[in-house]
Amino acid sequence: MKKIIVPIDFSEHSEYALKTAAKLAKNSNAELLALHMLEMSEVVLTESDSEQQQKAVFFLKLVEKKFKTFLDKDYLKDVNVTPIVKHYKVFSEVNDVAKEHDANLIVMGSHGTGGFTEFFVGSNTERVVRNSDIPVLVIKNEIKDINFGTAIFATNFEEENVRPYLNATSMFESLGTKLKLLYVNLPNEHFKSSVEIEKKIAEFLITADGNLDRLNDVAYHADYTVEQGVINYANKVGADIIAIPTHGRKGISHFFVGSIGEDIANHSSLPVMTFKI
Repeated sequence: MKKIIVPIDFSEHSEYALKTAAKLAKNSNAELLALHMLEMSEVVLTESDSEQQQKAVFFLKLVEKKFKTFLDKDYLKDVNVTPIVKHYKVFSEVNDVAKEHDANLIVMGSHGTGGFTEFFVGSNTERVVRNSDIPVLVIKNEIKDINFGTAIFATNFEEENVRPYLNATSMFESLGTKLKLLYVNLPNEHFKSSVEIEKKIAEFLITADGNLDRLNDVAYHADYTVEQGVINYANKVGADIIAIPTHGRKGISHFFVGSIGEDIANHSSLPVMTFKI
């Protein structure tokens, strides 16, 4: 991993992401790209009136000064940090910056307080996840000890998940993280027998890896919803991070059906990394 992007909005949650990214950058000797996107209108930027232009220049300098102060942290001392300021248009610009700099990972803070679906939908984080071609690591809380020892990759083992699975394998190998695969078995019409699940998993691994070497790293867990199953299993095995595939055009919600209660949502504080299908 060579370059990590962290979108900064000066909030507490973006600093959580910055701290996490800094630790990852130190561990992998990666460059950290700190990105701030200005919420400045096109009118102000293109205004020919000299007074408006002066206001725009003043505002830009003010933001750059605030950005510099925000990045003056002890935990960034030994990290190669490159500040980038972009004009805010749409959050697909984060992906444009990632392409321009050949970045490997985006780390974002999230203000979400609900379950997995609410965790992303309607937020800037969800927009970045939808548009990103590279993995996005979503941080919900401050992580005191950033040690991703075990990751859970939740998948339905459909063929479209082969690419995100392989990308997750590569990412977590680079982080020194043990990867476990999870299938959540749902009740009623979604229920599958053990034989059906094992057949599906074997076919997936043969397609993805060409062998069944990872068969012992696969688990299936019965629960009422996918969200509950993933969170409950991750808590059960003491996972450090959850990984999920996502469609760019559909966002996260196509994968997770239904919603989860507040009591479960309180336990969904683990970092989540998304991989585009």
